[in-house]
Amino acid sequence: MHIKSERLNFRKYNEDDLDFLYLLLSDPDMVKHIGEGKTRDIEGTRQFLEWIYHTYRLSADLGLMVLQHKENNQPIGHAGLVPQTINGVAEIEIGYWIARKHWGKGYATEAAEALKDFGQNNLGKERFISLIQPENIASRKVASKIGMSLEKEIQLKGQDVQIYSTWRG
Repeated sequence: MHIKSERLNFRKYNEDDLDFLYLLLSDPDMVKHIGEGKTRDIEGTRQFLEWIYHTYRLSADLGLMVLQHKENNQPIGHAGLVPQTINGVAEIEIGYWIARKHWGKGYATEAAEALKDFGQNNLGKERFISLIQPENIASRKVASKIGMSLEKEIQLKGQDVQIYSTWRG
């Protein structure tokens, strides 16, 4: 799998990325709209990395990947096509997290658009979702910018979540 965009390279996680992932998962502002909104310690970060590796084993084309800026190869966040099961239905989520110091520069939209294009052109998929908590206005804007619209609201693991989708199939 080779995904890139104008400013970003996508690459799979490896053990050397544990510190970067910990930076993301230990930042309260980063995780407040993700899952239960709780930070993770280093052991929780290792478990999350194991979950990422598990998605790689499901399919070479799925899973969160490190986003690196092309100019300096610095990691700025992660994004990927993530397998999800919603009410018994298998879905592919376009997921994106950008490190706080890189917010507001359009990286999330750029990454999400590249993932959507890859999924359509290389995987033959038309339907993608994004799971977004209602308070996460920035992520809702990203979803809208790449052509997604609010499909429905659900409860997921005790959280109110809006499902944005590219297509209602």
